[in-house]
Amino acid sequence: MKDPAVDSRILYADILDCPHPVSRSHRPMSRLNRAAQFSPFAALTGYDDLIRESARYTADREDADEDRKNDLDHKLFLLLAAAGTRPEVTVTWFKPDEKKEGGEVRTFSGRFLGYKDHDRLLLFEGGPALSPEDILAMESPLFDRAFLGSIF
Repeated sequence: MKDPAVDSRILYADILDCPHPVSRSHRPMSRLNRAAQFSPFAALTGYDDLIRESARYTADREDADEDRKNDLDHKLFLLLAAAGTRPEVTVTWFKPDEKKEGGEVRTFSGRFLGYKDHDRLLLFEGGPALSPEDILAMESPLFDRAFLGSIF
């Protein structure tokens, strides 16, 4: 019986100096396509996206105490009363996440335009339309003046 290792060396020696075959009917494959042949196989399509989504952080919604709710109600009343003057206001609100429980706290500064009664939304120039339930805090020079006016 012949030794296979010896036979393979003989065959390799026979073709070692031969020119590389080039097809006349097929163009050579690009390096990118050749590399793609050796990329790892993903048996569970979408699994990596699912892992990334579950690892993404979302904040819990804070429950406001009664004092904070009353303060926000008072500020909202003042804001609605001064809507015609388009006061400048900074609003901090909770934006619920669209894909999972929780969300994020955002802040916007801009002019208050008014209240859309039918949809129960506060409207801001160049900003989001917000539900009063999502608002966590509001600041404005309007509130400072109203507070000073109530003292004197």
